[in-house]
Amino acid sequence: MTFQQNIESVNTFGPINGFSKLSKNERIALVSNRYINGSSKDDTVKLLKSYWHRDEGVQKILDQFSENTITNFYSPYGVVPNLLVNDRLYCVPMVTEESSVVSAAAKSTKYWLARGGVRSKVISTAKIGQIHFLWQGSSQILFNFFESIKEQLLASIHPIIQNMEKRGGGVKQINLVDRTHDEQDYYQIVVTFDTCDAMGANFINSVLEKLAHEFSLKIKLSSTLQGPSKDITIIMSILSNYAPNCLVRSSVECDIDKLDEAKLGLAPEVFAQKLVMATKIAQIDVGRAVTHNKGIFNGIDAVVLATGNDFRAVEACGHAYAARDGKYKGLSLAQIRGRKLRFSLEIPLAIGTVGGLTSIHPMAEMSLEMLGKPNSTRLMEIIAALGLMQNFAALRSLVTSGIQKGHMKMHLINILNHLNANELERAKVQEYFQDKVISYTSVREYLETL
Repeated sequence: MTFQQNIESVNTFGPINGFSKLSKNERIALVSNRYINGSSKDDTVKLLKSYWHRDEGVQKILDQFSENTITNFYSPYGVVPNLLVNDRLYCVPMVTEESSVVSAAAKSTKYWLARGGVRSKVISTAKIGQIHFLWQGSSQILFNFFESIKEQLLASIHPIIQNMEKRGGGVKQINLVDRTHDEQDYYQIVVTFDTCDAMGANFINSVLEKLAHEFSLKIKLSSTLQGPSKDITIIMSILSNYAPNCLVRSSVECDIDKLDEAKLGLAPEVFAQKLVMATKIAQIDVGRAVTHNKGIFNGIDAVVLATGNDFRAVEACGHAYAARDGKYKGLSLAQIRGRKLRFSLEIPLAIGTVGGLTSIHPMAEMSLEMLGKPNSTRLMEIIAALGLMQNFAALRSLVTSGIQKGHMKMHLINILNHLNANELERAKVQEYFQDKVISYTSVREYLETL
């Protein structure tokens, strides 16, 4: 079907063939003609094109990040100043559309700046990949065979890993794991990697696929294995986004007497006890734990996005880590020791500062420049510290004034935009609602009185 025939068949809503082969203008025309109703089609085309980057070179780079692109979808890029981590001050970039996130993080970083800032420490940086396969026979025979060829397997991947090894990384361990108690004939080869400053997904997957091919070949050509033992079925070879040994810990600590009653709105002792109880509740109740951790990822995701890393992988890993003991729990914890309050977060973060989008996306590159061009471990420390600050901001609101007071003040701008308020109306609404409960209905009704 030609492009013109596709356009003419708009009312049939049949399948579209060859969409990826169309030019961007042709894709836009097809989408707007087929899926946008009435007179708004021309406005849709103008809207989509208005979000193209004015620099054609930059737009070409953005188009190549994904498939079937027709435009860019913007999200706000904000910064949080005054994040003190290990005695070094950072201005942290955040990409998020949630109205109160950046404001809340900035408030927390400034609060803890006067109390020594955040201490962050990377515990470990190991990542893993898995080769999943089926094999029949005695597990002992397979383990013996695996040990006998392990050095040959490692030699086979040398061309792939030699550059990584020069940087201090590479394959650190390779083990055979028996999973036949879970599924008949099911085994894994688990490979542990150090990918230095790269997130390393493509590197890990290339190594795994080569190892799987070599392992399968050696089994089939083996003179020691006989009959069914020479049959192996490789199911898949893939990195695991669960990286519990790529771990960072962040914490803040200060004397309870220095918590500042005026800024908290509560007596320091009462605030500290409520904060401790709030984190305990997130350890006890899964309903609270999910929302508790979501607040942490409000901050973490925003920095991960800004630096060109994979927030989906980071979130999936973090949530799995929260359930590592068989029950989903909050990732942060508050404790009172003597007269000191300690608030901490432990979380796995498999991220990178080289490769992927980090050096291709112009804004990701600038974000890393803003942070002082950190290596991957320092970026782990920064991101975890920001997640801790985000969590503190949420818990501080929850145990004092309530979450809606600050959140809805920020959300008020979105409500006014939705209601098309002019500048005079905006000023009057913001003044009127300074000491009142904000809701969409109450704002709309007040606007009607104006």
